[in-house]
Amino acid sequence: QVQLVESGGGLVQAGGSLRLSCTASGLTFSTYDMGWFRQAPGKEREFVGVVTSNGGRTLYTDSVKGRCTISRDNAKSTLYLQMNSLKPEDTAVYFCAANVRYVSTGRLYTAANVYDFWGRGTQVTVSS
Repeated sequence: QVQLVESGGGLVQAGGSLRLSCTASGLTFSTYDMGWFRQAPGKEREFVGVVTSNGGRTLYTDSVKGRCTISRDNAKSTLYLQMNSLKPEDTAVYFCAANVRYVSTGRLYTAANVYDFWGRGTQVTVSS
């Protein structure tokens, strides 16, 4: 049974930092590309970033470029999202997700429907 569990969310002031973690079990973590998504109240889930299975390549949405860094520790089956210079518009529930079906294509995917397994999310609230 695949499980992805996010942690590290919380309340932070604008300009602050948070590091989110996503711990995986039930899958060969090092085999799959991993993504971060977020969903704000009343909005659709949106892509934040993705990292390849070996951590060698990343892709970010424009709104977080230069402020966020995705990394992974395959030995610990854990994915990270370091977020700096946080803004109120970053407030959302953050989800990690695993791309299992399309990992062999070599592409980095931004569409949520490509990802097969999801965590339950962790809330990030940025106050102004």
